[in-house]
Amino acid sequence: MAGEMAGKVAIVTGGSRGLGRGMVELFVEEGGKVVIADLLEEEGRALAEELGDHARFLRTDVSKREEVQALVDHAVSEFGGLDAICNNAGLSDEAYGSLLDADFTKFERVMAVNVLGVMLGTQIAARHMARNGGGSIINVSSISGIQPGFGFFNYRASKAAVVNFTKSAAIELGVNLIRVNCICPGNIPTPMGTYAASDDDEKAKLIQQAVAEVRMGWQPLKRQGSPRDIAEAALYFAGDRSRQVSGQVLSVDGAATAGTAKSLIAEILAARAAVEAQG
Repeated sequence: MAGEMAGKVAIVTGGSRGLGRGMVELFVEEGGKVVIADLLEEEGRALAEELGDHARFLRTDVSKREEVQALVDHAVSEFGGLDAICNNAGLSDEAYGSLLDADFTKFERVMAVNVLGVMLGTQIAARHMARNGGGSIINVSSISGIQPGFGFFNYRASKAAVVNFTKSAAIELGVNLIRVNCICPGNIPTPMGTYAASDDDEKAKLIQQAVAEVRMGWQPLKRQGSPRDIAEAALYFAGDRSRQVSGQVLSVDGAATAGTAKSLIAEILAARAAVEAQG
């Protein structure tokens, strides 16, 4: 289908770069009008200018109610309505170590953006949608929100909260013809997801490549995902093809959450063969 967002207005939080930028670009490509919300003002304004009349930018801290309200008001004022919101803005806590050593210093900020930001975006957009025939809310979680693991305790907890909140909101808002769904991205190289922070651009690229290779070893589908893959999922939820779909959690992860790509049986058999080979 072409023109899936024709006549529709959307907001994408965290839309200046990474996954959010992919959503913004695809929504405009499909005929939609989009308000980009982000704290990265220079990048956001540049993207809006690049996309022309179908895009606007508004600097927004999604953890602040008054700024989220201003964001929704801005979309309605600029484009005449609001059909979809992608609550994509998020932070990582960069807590790579053991739970026993964690200090949780970033807990409040991670929860304020990753959880409260999603809740405010959902609530305030839904108030408009409820008065205007419904709409679509897309919340972005992570495979870390549905698959327990080592480290990132603040982040994992925040993304798990997004999954539960999405389903709860879908139940309540269905009477208003508002659909609420969740996307859980997996291995997608983005500035936040590659641990590539470095003052040296070349070194950052090498770090990103090394991290991608490690992640690919744990992903059954041997194809590197991209922001466009997440954007395609968001487009499905934002458009009319998903008009009977709500309360769903879609992992876009190359089967990473389906099970480990490494074979325990193979390792057991190898260990047994090694013992037998010793006579």
